[in-house]
Amino acid sequence: MTDTDRMQDERYDLVIVGAGSGNSIADERFADQRVLLVDDGEHFGGTCLNAGCIPTKMLVHVADVAAGTRDGAALGMRASVDAVDWPAIAARVFGRIDAISEGGREWRESGMENVTLLRESVGFEAPGVLVSASGQRILADRVVLAAGSRPRPLPAVYAPDPAIHDSDSIMRIAELPASLLIVGGGYVAAEFAHVFSHLGVHVTQVARSAHLLGNLDEDVSTRFTTLARTQWDVITDCEVEEIERDGDVLRSRLASGHLVETEAVLVALGRVPNTDTLAIANAGYDLHDDGRIVVDAQQRVLAGGEPVPGVYALGDISSDHQLKHVANHQARVVQHNLLHPDDLVGGAPGPVPQAVFSRPQIGSFGLTEAEAREAGPVVTIEQPYSSTAWGWALEDTTSFCKLVLDPRDGGTILGAHIIGSDSAALIQPLLTAASLGHRVAGLARAQYWPHPAVTEVVENALLAAESAIADWARENGPGLAPAGADRP
Repeated sequence: MTDTDRMQDERYDLVIVGAGSGNSIADERFADQRVLLVDDGEHFGGTCLNAGCIPTKMLVHVADVAAGTRDGAALGMRASVDAVDWPAIAARVFGRIDAISEGGREWRESGMENVTLLRESVGFEAPGVLVSASGQRILADRVVLAAGSRPRPLPAVYAPDPAIHDSDSIMRIAELPASLLIVGGGYVAAEFAHVFSHLGVHVTQVARSAHLLGNLDEDVSTRFTTLARTQWDVITDCEVEEIERDGDVLRSRLASGHLVETEAVLVALGRVPNTDTLAIANAGYDLHDDGRIVVDAQQRVLAGGEPVPGVYALGDISSDHQLKHVANHQARVVQHNLLHPDDLVGGAPGPVPQAVFSRPQIGSFGLTEAEAREAGPVVTIEQPYSSTAWGWALEDTTSFCKLVLDPRDGGTILGAHIIGSDSAALIQPLLTAASLGHRVAGLARAQYWPHPAVTEVVENALLAAESAIADWARENGPGLAPAGADRP
């Protein structure tokens, strides 16, 4: 239903603000409730579908193919990319994405009689009362806030220019620039640097930290920075102080005094939650210092430190993990709790994995070595891909699997960090072991490992870990972890 006239001062059993992961909540089990779904995005369906995870990874795959041809020399193969048809690449990506988005919008408009789709922004007038951009007043018995996040606004010192992009707009450019400055050292910047550099764009990346991906384990971020420098220009320990147009180019002045001239600029300085667009102060909900809504383990929104009955938040607007798989899990928690208010569930199923789809790829979860050493005894293992037959096939001398372990009581996996081919998938067996509470002792030999698959790097890392933990126990005793001493 789309008759917005009916929504003047009308009450809904449930109002869901945001149609990314929030779109999955109102299924047939809510058929007896009046539901309002609010989505004011240019394209229906949230960031992941339209401007995030999915289109970027479709672009990453193209860049992977292009980069692979250039790696052929080490294998005795001479190959090159003759040309890049950017319009065709973009058409493949968004021809699929936009059709899915449009299909989702059409289904939400007509697929369930009890669900109304509102394509406007809304903000709180008071607790349980929202007002749309056109002045429609909405009374909500229960509310789910899933409005996501957006790229951090451009610094004021950057003069507005159509060639200065954020991560949303850069994917829909009409043609590739000859040169691109990327401002930022995080995963979004790293992925786009890979995409555009391997599609023939001269990329310069500027980061204010000493290493790219500085939030990851230091060994991983250091290795990634070294390898990135072999593929595109990287400037670290520096900031971009000013960007202004000079004819056909953008001139970016660095804190070092240097000037970088490019046809386009991508500013990738993180994302901010969309709480400021919702007039949250009028509802009185608690906020973190960075603007995220405060929730408890059951995803209930807090006000004055106490849960507000019937008000939930999920995804980027409340989570410290801006990851789609986290938002999807939280949506399932919220859905259950809406349906079963007397049987609330909550909590994460285990450590949160993250992946960086750059070149090389990175998969990781849990504590870094530095974080773990602050909390107790630690054993680390760094197993190179080159220790496996598949690593030989790849001629890979730089990739590795690193385990961060609590050596007490048979060894607990505190963190795992893999940099190299297929690492986003390779991390999964280690994540499974950590999530299910398995000790390292005996884990490698409790299952088959296909030979000569790349998974053998995980097997070898576990075997090395088992040996290192045994050595630690001989020197220190079994060191049983005291009750309640498990680290996150």
